[in-house]
Parts: sequence; C-alpha cells; structure tokens
Amino acid sequence: MKYSSKKLSQLITQLCLTRGIESIIISPGSRNAPLTIGFSENKNFTCFSIVDERCAAFFALGIAQQHHKPTVLVCSSGTALLNYYPAISEAFYSDIPLVVISADRPTSLIDIGDGQTIKQENIFESHILESCNCIEGDDYINFNQIIISSALNTAITKSGPVHINVPFSEPLYNTSDSLSIELISDVKVNRNYTFTEDLFSFAKKWNNAKKKLILIGVHFHERLEAPFLDFLAKDGSVLILTETTSNLHHKNIINSIDQLITPFDNFDIEKFQPEILLTFGGMVISKKIKALLRKNKPQEHWHIDSKKALDTYFCLSHHFKTNPNTFFKQFLPLTIDLSSEYQSYFIDKRNDRRKKHMAYIDQIVFSDLYVFSKLIGSLPTNINLQLSNSSTIRYTQLFNFKEDIDVFCNRGTSGIDGSTSTAIGAAVAGEKETVFITGDLSFLYDSNALWNNYIPLNFKIIIINNGGGGIFRILPGEKNTPNFERFIETKHDLSAEYLCKMFDIKYFVAKTKKELEDSLPFFYSTQNKPHLLEIFTPSSLNDQVLLDYFEYLK
Repeated sequence: MKYSSKKLSQLITQLCLTRGIESIIISPGSRNAPLTIGFSENKNFTCFSIVDERCAAFFALGIAQQHHKPTVLVCSSGTALLNYYPAISEAFYSDIPLVVISADRPTSLIDIGDGQTIKQENIFESHILESCNCIEGDDYINFNQIIISSALNTAITKSGPVHINVPFSEPLYNTSDSLSIELISDVKVNRNYTFTEDLFSFAKKWNNAKKKLILIGVHFHERLEAPFLDFLAKDGSVLILTETTSNLHHKNIINSIDQLITPFDNFDIEKFQPEILLTFGGMVISKKIKALLRKNKPQEHWHIDSKKALDTYFCLSHHFKTNPNTFFKQFLPLTIDLSSEYQSYFIDKRNDRRKKHMAYIDQIVFSDLYVFSKLIGSLPTNINLQLSNSSTIRYTQLFNFKEDIDVFCNRGTSGIDGSTSTAIGAAVAGEKETVFITGDLSFLYDSNALWNNYIPLNFKIIIINNGGGGIFRILPGEKNTPNFERFIETKHDLSAEYLCKMFDIKYFVAKTKKELEDSLPFFYSTQNKPHLLEIFTPSSLNDQVLLDYFEYLK
C-alpha cells in the first residue's frame, strides 16, 4: 500500500477509516492528487471516478441516501468545488450525510492572480452543517485532527453535509510506504440520545381532540414501525395523510392528498380542519395541502424530528426533538380512543375518489396521466423507484404503489438538476433493482450523469417526453405569459436516442397506447445492459386531461 507523503492526506484517510466511511467519489484533478492517492491506494475504500463534479455530488447523494452513512466527495481547487453546491443544498435540506473534501492552493496564493484559485474557505456557509479549514504544516497536525474529527462526527450524528477544505503545496504526487502521522486520542461519535420530555400535558390535549390530522412527508430512513402506524390508523379520531415519498402503507391512510382535497367544498373544508396537526418526515410535496392548512389552521401543530422543525403551516406550536418511533413508544400508552367520525368520513371520500379515478383513467386519450397510470401499474415488485421532480413526482402522487416498492425523490430543494445522477448512485449502492422515471428536461439537463462506468446492467430509465416543461402548462395563468413556449415551457424536439447510442444503453420508444403496452414487457425483462424507454406524449393535451381529471372527481 502506498500513502501520499502529505500528512494532511494521511490524517484525513485515517480519520475516515475510524468512522467506517467506505464510499469515495473522486473528480480528477492535480491539486487533489494527495487525497486521490490516499483513498484509492487503500483497499478499505471503494472509490469512484466521475469527471463532472455536479454529477459526482448527486451520485454521492444517491449512495448516502441508500447507505444512511456519509459518502465522501473529493475535488480539485477552483470552480470544481462550486459544482457541488446543488447537491450540497439538497443534502442539507434532506438530511443526507455528505463529506465534501476540497483541495486548495496554499493561503499565500489566494487572490494574487494565481491560476485555479477562488475563496474556498466557508464557501457553503449557508447550506452546511460544519466547515473546517485545515492549515498545512507539521505544527498544525493536532489542530487539524480536532476540526476534521468534529466535522466527520457532525456528518454522522446530525446527518447532513460538512465541508473540509485542505490546502496542499507542491509537490503533490510524492508517496510513502508507511504512515508518518499518529492519531491523538480521538473524539468518539456519540450516538446515545435520550428523550425525556414530559408528554402528559400533550396527551391530555390529544385525548380531548376529536379531529387529529397526521401528515407525513418524505420518509425513508428510520421508518415508523408497523405497530405504531396500525395503532394510529385504527383510531377513528385520527386521519393520516401520506405521499408517494412517505413509503408507508395501511388500508386506513390516505395516500393521494390532492385527489382527496382538490374537490372539497366549504362543508368538507370545515369537517377537515384539524384541532391538532401532527407532522413528521421531510418536505411535503402537495401545494394544495399547504395552502389548505395555512388558510384553515389547526389549534395546535406539533412536529417530530430529532434536528429541525419547519413552520410550514405558519402555526407551529411545539417541536418534539426525537425520532417518530421513540416519540410514539412513549406517547401512545398515554392516549385513549375517542368516538369520532373524522377518519371514516374522509375514508369514504377517498373510496369515492378512487372509483371516479379508475373510471376517468379508463376513458382518457394517450397523455401524461394515462402513461403514469400504466407505468405505476406495470412496475416490477421489490424495486427502488427513483423519481425526478416537477411533473413526474406530482403525477405519481395520484396512484397507489405496491408495498415492496421504495420511492425516493430529491425533495429537499426540489430541483431537476441531479435526479439522474442521484438515481444512478442509488442503483450502485442499493440492494434492489432500480427504476428511474423522469421528465425530458430533467433528463437532458443531467445527461452527463450517464458519463461514468458504474451504471448497473439492470438499471432502467423511463423518460416521459412532452417536449418541454409540461408542468408550466398546469400552473394558473402561465400559458398567457408572452413568449411562454420559448422561455418558460422551453419547447424542444430532442430525443434521448443518440445519447443511448453514445453510452451503450438499449433504447425503447413509445408514442401510442399500443406501443407502450407492447414495449413494457421487453423493457423490464432483460438485464444484459441498462435500458431506456422514451415515451412521447402530446404537450397540447396533457394539461387539459389533468385539469379535467380534478373536475371529474367532484
């Protein structure tokens, strides 16, 4: 085994080993050569080389999403580091642990006109859990170990991104056969947390409320245990709303929020307005539920999260700083069942909506809504489903999923910029086969994601190509904007076919109901290389089909 002769490189790699970090995504460069040598020469690390730093960061995000442990990013100095920012902001808001390690020029070379230099220290200050700026030189080894250890511990215990900036002077490529550093007594990671809040006063309020709404956002790590979900779902005074990304299933929960609430009249709204709103999980996708609860506020809003509570509905009254399983283990024994029609009223509404949903789908023309109905129904069992943002995630909210399908989407910042890269990283790290559904703009925006050597042979991509940003046709008033198609919808006639030829991906295409039905069995069946199915839908019809859908539900 070879080591970089740079003591800072040795220090970082050894500290990563003590934390059990395994996955390292390296973007090529010269200034980061000491780190590249240190990580790639050590067989305890699994290293990936990805040229495009923006893609590399989202690829790392996908791995960390699946492993629930920090993934390391390594880049050269200068603008390379800035390309990490979209994924870092996503990791910050989605609570995904990333360790960003940037090589830097020595301080004496910053802002003097030297090449490939920017002000790298604290560059992600607004969207990072911790930044540490190392100092080169033997006199600072102990100082560097303390701040690096702190950053790594933060990424693990608080589950989010940290930044370690490391200056290296030349020469950069010298190696050593042995370590020349010795770790001082290290600060251990403390994973022991206790939740000791007095819950009796909250239980008293809960036990007196006949309308309690539980709203669950993105939820894929430390999922709510089945006995707790079952207990809550059998309480007639409790209504549980979930989303596609909540990854929870029960016959007494409502998983298509917009399908339920869009047709509400004033009587339904009054019946729905909760006394207590209890939330947990990440970001909520439905804009309609946000608007409804902001206008018709509950008397109390409680949020369960070990780290943060966002006042999404402008009425947050208490934050329980723990995870949902710990909270319900202590809270539910204090509660009692109340006689209430709150849940049953809206379950009946849900059942009625589902019947109308099926009747409408059976009669519609080939369109985005029709395509999603066929795709969701045809998905293989026991897969990871990765979704892009904008129209894709919103359409999937209208359908039921098999319980063994795990659903993921970058909802921290809801950007379209790295969905494909994230899906590929997740496919590399995940134990299940991965299917990725995306829109055309999102796919084309992140087409460099295909430029790597790690895409699994059973990876499947489905593109719904409606010739632009179809979601903008659904938003009120947008189509009347001057130059709408050029500057907002971004109309185009591009296809993924030639990208598939470039990156050796088997290409399928569908433009009609029959072509879609015929292609799906072949698309899913073989596993000898990555597959891509491009489905072309009519942009002139898609928005009206969806708007008519919500009218039909009334």
